Amino acid sequence: MLILASNLAAARGQMAFTLGFHIILASLGVALPAMMLIANYRGLRHDDADALKLARRWSQAVAVTFAVGAVTGTVLSFEFGLLWPAFTGRFGQVFGVLFAIEGIFFFLEAIFIAVYIFGWKYLSPWAHFWSGVPVAITGLGGAFSVVAVNSWMNQPQGYSPSTGDVTSVEPWKVIFNPAVPYEVPHMILAAYLVTGFLVASIYATGMLRGRRDRIHRLGLLIPLTVACIATPIQFAVGDSAARAIAKDQPIKFAAMECVQQTSTDVTEYLGGRCTSSGIKGGIGIPGLDSFLVGWSTSTQVTGLDSVPPDDRPPANTMLHLSFDAMVGICSALIVLALWLGVVWWRRRDFPQSRWFLRATALSGVASVVALECGWIVTEVGRQPWIVYNVMRTSDAVTQANGVWVTFALIVVLYVGLGATLIIALRTMSRRWRSNDAEEEVPYGPDTSPPPTVAATSR
Repeated sequence: MLILASNLAAARGQMAFTLGFHIILASLGVALPAMMLIANYRGLRHDDADALKLARRWSQAVAVTFAVGAVTGTVLSFEFGLLWPAFTGRFGQVFGVLFAIEGIFFFLEAIFIAVYIFGWKYLSPWAHFWSGVPVAITGLGGAFSVVAVNSWMNQPQGYSPSTGDVTSVEPWKVIFNPAVPYEVPHMILAAYLVTGFLVASIYATGMLRGRRDRIHRLGLLIPLTVACIATPIQFAVGDSAARAIAKDQPIKFAAMECVQQTSTDVTEYLGGRCTSSGIKGGIGIPGLDSFLVGWSTSTQVTGLDSVPPDDRPPANTMLHLSFDAMVGICSALIVLALWLGVVWWRRRDFPQSRWFLRATALSGVASVVALECGWIVTEVGRQPWIVYNVMRTSDAVTQANGVWVTFALIVVLYVGLGATLIIALRTMSRRWRSNDAEEEVPYGPDTSPPPTVAATSR
């Protein structure tokens, strides 16, 4: 029992660490190709040399992040079998089809990334542009497949268990389980939101340091526009997702909002610490929680008291604060989006003030924090189940020794990978800045100076 308890803590920690690291790279892999294509399209459509330079630079960043993401994603796939053998042994044939589909999308994406990067020199401009479209599409397909697995773990269906074994599987019911309609859009929008603000924050930081050239302006405006469009949509999707969770996973919702007793006219608390008697501290808004669930303060909200203590999610305070942080950051980013929208509507340009640039520079880190908080809510809120109401996490964990050792090795490996990625991207950035004036336009308008008379005569 002590070994299992120790393994459970180590396996949970390792899975949380690797997933938290990988989800950032996965988000970049989903959304950065689309922003690369937007810059490419603008460059071709408007003979914009700076947009073409941006597209080529971002294509190199796509390749680097894809390579590192391939490593971290492979580690995650092995962790399912090594850390949770009972889970994969019993349900592998249920969700295996989704992992197989994700593998196909992964290899297609790798092929088209290579075609796109080499195509800068060897393909015609529009053929090259269209070769990049599958990169964005396959990224979306891979995201759908993986998130659908997580959705199935939250709302399992499409299988017929008999004496603990899966006897038959209906793939379409597995793929399109009840949680897919809100989990998949929520994650894809999060990827565009995070990538947009993260990339824009880099160029905003450069502008704060005095780099006000057109490449920095375009590099900020393209991803920031995408992120600002995605943010209010994400807020609406997240609201509907929370309402669906209150209906389909009421105990998770009760833990998110720290609702101890089933009741109506439930108070919504912003912040605070969860205790067995309710929330201590925080700002309470009477009736709002019930209203958000059912558009009426008389709506009944299921409390944690409706199930035994062993069936309740642990670490309720962390879960509650993570949910509040996610919603709060998204609300702040909507304000930033409105700031951009109002100024653009009035001036046809984005705000140039240092306050706006500071806010944009901070938005990248803030969006990543919101992303991580969202996954904390998803995964911790499902506990103590690895498959909701079917298999407990403690029943799925490995009984082998040495999980803490692998956890330590994974931390060392990922710190090295993270450092390598940052060094590579910073080196690329410095090279771009030093060669900015001399950098050759991939194709499109010729911006090189005309040859001198002396050079012509020779």
